Amino acid sequence: MSKNSLSEIKRSLETHVGAKIMLKANGGRKKTIERTGVLEETYPSVFIVKLDQEQHAFKRVSYSYADILTESVEVTVCKDEGQVKITYIEH
Repeated sequence: MSKNSLSEIKRSLETHVGAKIMLKANGGRKKTIERTGVLEETYPSVFIVKLDQEQHAFKRVSYSYADILTESVEVTVCKDEGQVKITYIEH
């Protein structure tokens, strides 16, 4: 796993802080967890999502950038003009 690719994912997410996002996470045993919320903060190793209160029991969740790199988590940014999926594609 390249540190460069993790920093690219972090930079990509930093531009969307405050935006509404949709998460699809691997819940194990062929389960997929879908959550919506607002990208609240990015840190050196993780990012924090404040979940929609009426839909979820938890207030916040955090994931690492490695989760996106390994495709354990899929992040889609919801914008007025459409949706932007945050992924890492090797060159």
